[in-house]
Amino acid sequence: MLFRAHTLEAIARGDVDLAFRRWTRPTVKTGSRLRTAIGSLIIGEVSLAAPEKITADEAKRAGFADVAALERDLRQGNGAIYRIAIAGVDVDERIALREEALSQADLAGLADRLARWDKAATQPGYHRKILQVIADHPEMAAADLAARLGVEKLKFKRDVRKLKEVGLTISLDIGYRLSPRGRSFLGALT
Repeated sequence: MLFRAHTLEAIARGDVDLAFRRWTRPTVKTGSRLRTAIGSLIIGEVSLAAPEKITADEAKRAGFADVAALERDLRQGNGAIYRIAIAGVDVDERIALREEALSQADLAGLADRLARWDKAATQPGYHRKILQVIADHPEMAAADLAARLGVEKLKFKRDVRKLKEVGLTISLDIGYRLSPRGRSFLGALT
């Protein structure tokens, strides 16, 4: 489930607390979280919505001027219309994780995880090499970093996302850098 930047800004301000989507099946569940640029959205109730019962107030709460504007937006796509309540915004847990100090158990757990990921990779020590190339070339474009490792850009970006999930990297407008946790981890490996 994607949100436009201006809608995310309105959610952050508290002006928007509903969303409507046309889906063949919901892509979020009640109680789930959705990572966005403003943090983790907490998904409230997800329910079917009859188009003729959507009110002007609900349209405004979803960021539209009126029901007609919402209906125009919903013309795209197939399936039923779902009403998604946005229960709040929480801090992206990866942000806190990347600042955490590493215990010996954390180091061992991360080393084990990278070893498992490396078994499926084409190069021995591949994920450590990703961390090293990012450390050596912060803010370098993903395509250039991937070329330095001899892998395709999309594969590289997917693998960096795995490292981001465990708090080791930070995505920038262009390129990446290691988080404090990532620097500590890489230092412990060398």
